[in-house]
Amino acid sequence: MTERFDCHHCNESLYGKKYILKEENPHCIACFEELYANTCEECGTPIGCDCKDLSYKDRHWHEGCFHCSRCGSSLVDKPFAAKEEQLLCTDCYSNEYSSKCQECKKTIMPGTRKMEYKGSSWHETCFTCQRCQQPIGTKSFIPKENQNFCVPCYEKQYALQCVQCKKPITTGGVTYREQPWHKECFVCTACKKQLSGQRFTARDEFPYCLTCFCDLYAKKCAGCTNPISGLGGTKYISFEERQWHNDCFNCKKCSLSLVGRGFLTERDDILCPDCGKDI
Repeated sequence: MTERFDCHHCNESLYGKKYILKEENPHCIACFEELYANTCEECGTPIGCDCKDLSYKDRHWHEGCFHCSRCGSSLVDKPFAAKEEQLLCTDCYSNEYSSKCQECKKTIMPGTRKMEYKGSSWHETCFTCQRCQQPIGTKSFIPKENQNFCVPCYEKQYALQCVQCKKPITTGGVTYREQPWHKECFVCTACKKQLSGQRFTARDEFPYCLTCFCDLYAKKCAGCTNPISGLGGTKYISFEERQWHNDCFNCKKCSLSLVGRGFLTERDDILCPDCGKDI
């Protein structure tokens, strides 16, 4: 007897018929499609063996069903995009979802490089310096009045010049006597320490930190010999070309404060009236 050659599922003879092997088991076309054929996302019918099965992210379509969900044009062998499980040709996707260039107002096509800043988008070639018109790309830039400038052009057109080094001030800076300075250029005339954010004073229009000013110019207290800065409301007593801190203006003998009181002098000393009775 001739050996049987039947469909693995329905047991119908496969002699003289087309069949498909699945895991080394033969299946007639009808059984194979019933058991294993993918269902088309568009029309909901099986994708038969005589049809081309197009797939994207575990979803399947007949070749004739694989089209743009907006305009209906075929997507076979063409670039496409997906949005909320719908397939769109690049034109429909761009018109509906792509950004518009802030400069030329044209669509920025998917896959092309774009520049973004504060919610606006540009084609890479449209994102240019307002002054030199060269593409900025990934270089640093400075925005001013809704226009963008590369750093060299901004410095030439807008940046203040430091009165000390004569170079542009691009960030920060301080103003002293209505003139601009770099923070690192605004220093004590004597010790060269930066004065930005520090208390300072001036002599002959030159700035000094308080330490240098006191060491160089402040009068010395006749009591403690430390400088009397006179800054920040510091109170002091002056008498016959001598000065005292308020806290140092005391009787030499009993240490009584003489601020607002009468006093006597004995050589370089000051005395209260009681201690000066025997002079």
